[in-house]
Amino acid sequence: MRLYPKLVPIIAREIIQKLMQDGDLEIEAMRQADAEMDLAAIMREYLANEERVNQATQEALARRGYDNSKFGQVKREMADVRGFKLGDEGIEFVINQMLEFMLVSRNVEEVFAADNEMRPKLAQIMKRHLDIDEEIDREAKSRVRHLQEGTSAYEIEYQKTIEQIRRARGLI
Repeated sequence: MRLYPKLVPIIAREIIQKLMQDGDLEIEAMRQADAEMDLAAIMREYLANEERVNQATQEALARRGYDNSKFGQVKREMADVRGFKLGDEGIEFVINQMLEFMLVSRNVEEVFAADNEMRPKLAQIMKRHLDIDEEIDREAKSRVRHLQEGTSAYEIEYQKTIEQIRRARGLI
């Protein structure tokens, strides 16, 4: 699962709308956009921290003389050292931050639901937008099925197709 910066405002808007529609939150109409921006800021901060971990990973790879094939392994090490959560744990962390924010925000008038009632709603919205990579992968594989998987021609065409699909969907 990957959080794309261009999806951040969409996710924030959907979360606020869903929680208001279900009666979990009360937000004045004038403050709804501010509440959305606050949730977006939480996600952007997560992305900024992830970028710092990625930079530290690149530096560690260079220092150790490793190639990019060990990127995932070294990234997990860098994330652990910094206490940064990756993957599903990272999404849980972001959701917890959002729930905490709603309780203290001056943009949220009242919170009527408990965390355990709102958490699945936030997770569902996040998952719907973060599972887009799997959908893109399936589409790309269907477009390059005429090539033999595992060949260099397949890999090159597959990466180009992934890039085209992401660009077409406005993700990059």
